[in-house]
Amino acid sequence: MQTTSLAIAPSRVLKGQGVLPAFLETVKGERLLALAGKRAYGVVAPYLPEVMVSEPIVECCESVLEKLQQQVQELKPTFLLGIGGGKVMDTAKFIADRCGLPIATIPTSGATCAAWTALTNVYSEEGAFLYDVSLNKCPDVVVIDYEILVTAPTQTIVAGIGDALAKWYEASVSSGSSAATLVISAVQAARVLRDILLQKGQQAVEEPGSEVWREVMDGTIIMAGLIGGIGGAQCRTVAAHAIHNALTHLPQSHHKLHGEKVAYGILVQLRLEELQGNQLAATARQQLLQFYRQIGLPCTLADLGLGNISLTELQKVAEIACQPRSDIHRLPFSVSVEQVQAAMVSTTAPLVRI
Repeated sequence: MQTTSLAIAPSRVLKGQGVLPAFLETVKGERLLALAGKRAYGVVAPYLPEVMVSEPIVECCESVLEKLQQQVQELKPTFLLGIGGGKVMDTAKFIADRCGLPIATIPTSGATCAAWTALTNVYSEEGAFLYDVSLNKCPDVVVIDYEILVTAPTQTIVAGIGDALAKWYEASVSSGSSAATLVISAVQAARVLRDILLQKGQQAVEEPGSEVWREVMDGTIIMAGLIGGIGGAQCRTVAAHAIHNALTHLPQSHHKLHGEKVAYGILVQLRLEELQGNQLAATARQQLLQFYRQIGLPCTLADLGLGNISLTELQKVAEIACQPRSDIHRLPFSVSVEQVQAAMVSTTAPLVRI
């Protein structure tokens, strides 16, 4: 019998209005090192006691990870704080894992579930996705302080909704026929999360700080992270994330957030399913297009600022998406570079009923 090791959830989750000060009381006496983004640290700094602070983290790349590990060895902290968005979270989790230190993640937006997961995505110094690294455990503590989250730009909650929606569209394709109890649970949770986001997403975007907004924050950070933990890698990423990863190799895409590119990738994935004759995928794409337009998620390459990319650049993205180790191969059918290119330029194609 095969042994499976799952990193499902943090040891503790603190969430509510103004919970950060209460958490900080629990780590008094620790030598705290804050790993943070510049904007994020500015938001959280008024709450923090005297702590050591790393240089502002811009990219989760090998050179930054190596430098931070050396800094930890020199400063000898006993507890890490990861403060910021997805790339900061990934960086801080990696450092904690490699240095054997406890960590609390303090997300400053609901743009991803990175504050929850035992996974780090590593990029080049230029921001191109390279590979992901599975970590030994989830963060020890996740501090979800709505007072901090509400300061984030609207673009971040929109991106978070896009990223979280992908849980259903990817997991249902890669794992929908699984008989494994935990995978079934993850897939069904992903379906519930999709429904919550479709029902409440627009109101949450329009009413930051409201009860509905808090519920959507819980969805994009907690529930999305939990689905990946229970279901494992197979439930996490398929074609939508493969398209995101490939798009990061175009510098002109870097002004868009992770979840915005993933949301566009969902439409590409559904188009690929349509090419296989899947009429349900076609209907789902039309439903998503309507929702995307309501909340401001990108529907086309032009919406991503890539309307003028060359055929050579489009082919490059498709080739990267189809590399042998790409998550796109978790689809239950094979796809070609040409099919990916065709799907990328036809995400808003009208519904053709057969």
